[in-house]
Amino acid sequence: MVVIGLVALAVGVIYLTVEAKSLPSILGELHGVTGHRSARGIAALIVGVVLVVAGGLLAYKPRS
Repeated sequence: MVVIGLVALAVGVIYLTVEAKSLPSILGELHGVTGHRSARGIAALIVGVVLVVAGGLLAYKPRS
């Protein structure tokens, strides 16, 4: 779960930093768009944070 969260965080950063016309083809192509895909980037960052936190909570074992 944490690994998927880290991948989602990386994808979110890519969406926010790379212009839409320069994105890798696996992330989707837009023709005629020069801006960033910020809605998808923010969504990917939120999903990534949630998955990393959830994975960390599941892996946490209190000492008894």
